[in-house]
Amino acid sequence: MPSDRPGAGAVVRLFTAVVPPPDRLEELEAAVRRLRELPGSDGLRWTGRDVRHCTLAFYGDIAEGLLPELTERCGRAARRSVPFRIAAGGGGHFGQGVLWAGVLAEPDDLAALRRLAERAGAAARRTGIAMAEHRRYTPHLTLARTRRGIAPNRLAGYAAELAGFAGTPWDVTEYALIRSHPPAGGRDSWYETLATWRLGR
Repeated sequence: MPSDRPGAGAVVRLFTAVVPPPDRLEELEAAVRRLRELPGSDGLRWTGRDVRHCTLAFYGDIAEGLLPELTERCGRAARRSVPFRIAAGGGGHFGQGVLWAGVLAEPDDLAALRRLAERAGAAARRTGIAMAEHRRYTPHLTLARTRRGIAPNRLAGYAAELAGFAGTPWDVTEYALIRSHPPAGGRDSWYETLATWRLGR
């Protein structure tokens, strides 16, 4: 929901995320290509390789006037956080709507990822952004969504196909604030990185 602070201006849709490096995205794309050969794959809307990411906090539609404060608070969250090491691996699904690849990490690294997600959410709340009801953070990279009007019953099967997938780990040293632009003029929705912050700096 947009903030009701006075003078906030236009509304933008935002989230924070960890973005894998290009070679790790290509590893994931190779796994996705195998999934797309399975029966029923045309009943899913697959995300593009270059927009896959691990969301930390989804802020939704917020007043553009809140961006300076949000950016400052996200920077503080980065300075209080430490780098960590993760990999894409395994898979799962949310109901019959979203198919995703999971995140693999050692316990300390997974804890560092969760703390960063918590701090990214806290940055928004302290800015005055109403966040969705708190749920346990499930780190993931969205691969596909159910197409409107089609309810495939194979998401669990697709997720099972990812059970043996384990990407190459990478060191996460930064995170990003990203704006989601809606489809327009025949163009699909697209993402714009507004800011990035180095962890521990």
